[in-house]
Amino acid sequence: MMRTRTSAAARSPFRRPAPLVLPLAWGAVAVVWRFWCPPAGEPGLPMRIATSVVFLSVGVGLVLGLRRGPVRELARVRAVAAATQRVLLRPPPARLDGLALAAGQLSATRGATVGGDLYEAVATPYGVRIVIGDVRGHGLAALGAVVAVLGSFREAAHDEPELGGVLRRLERALERHLRDRARDEHPARAETEPRHPAAEEFVTLLLLEIGFDGRLSVFNCGHPGPYRLGGRVERLPVGDPLPPLGVLPLPADLVPHAAAELLSGETLVLHTDGAEEARDHRGRFFALEAFLAGRAGETPAALVRGVHAALLHHTGGRLVDDVALLVVRNDRVRVPAQPAEPGLRRSRPAPSAHG
Repeated sequence: MMRTRTSAAARSPFRRPAPLVLPLAWGAVAVVWRFWCPPAGEPGLPMRIATSVVFLSVGVGLVLGLRRGPVRELARVRAVAAATQRVLLRPPPARLDGLALAAGQLSATRGATVGGDLYEAVATPYGVRIVIGDVRGHGLAALGAVVAVLGSFREAAHDEPELGGVLRRLERALERHLRDRARDEHPARAETEPRHPAAEEFVTLLLLEIGFDGRLSVFNCGHPGPYRLGGRVERLPVGDPLPPLGVLPLPADLVPHAAAELLSGETLVLHTDGAEEARDHRGRFFALEAFLAGRAGETPAALVRGVHAALLHHTGGRLVDDVALLVVRNDRVRVPAQPAEPGLRRSRPAPSAHG
């Protein structure tokens, strides 16, 4: 492994000027033509045309050679961004503990594949736990908070038996991230608690647990409630909202809202506010609830693709905020308890008189 890295590093200085070899060769030909080729000094239109063609070729070669490097660098940056998205916002499995899932994101930053929205779903001994959130702002500047919250959730979801303990861990992870970022931006204040706009960032999120019986436990930290698709489309009740993480401390007692249920065959559409605040050229908001009406039978993946396509059509491809979707359908089948068959009861022999 070490030998491979050393050889690659040794070859890199020779690879960098490689795109300039052809333009420099053309330039050398042009100089030789101009100063050492006798016909080049002769007057007349044909010679001037020939000289112009030589120098034009050199110019075109230089432009193409110099452009090749940035194009390759852009391709590498895009590959790194795609790999980053696969790590941060990895697609959930198509099936998770009897649930069908799909997720996706649209970034408002041109050329970016990641932004300020986050989502994740994991199967735990306590049920399937899901988080979806929105960092204040969007684009690459919000990635630090996304990393802090998602990293904490992926650990706490398995470790904490209570959903409130998971939420508390997310709050602490975000606080550490904001303090560290503020200290990095103002190292002179490293001995005191930083007070900087970075410390004013916050994250709205929805933390949800789907029990094995389909019962839902929800914490809503200033985030839009999801839609439930069954016989009709309705907002899922999520209880009184808590403050977004990073704005105010969470209350001492954390009790999730637990009055809702996701029945077999029903679908839950979790989203960030960018899905409902997207506007067209006339300033009209995207009607997400109306779009979901009548689509209860679609698969989660089809719903995500359909909402994304409708959003891009509504806005003309000009999103002003990131949009994240996570769709969950309960595919668990409930088998009612069956009474014993009459034939089996009759086949049991009657007790004899002799015991």
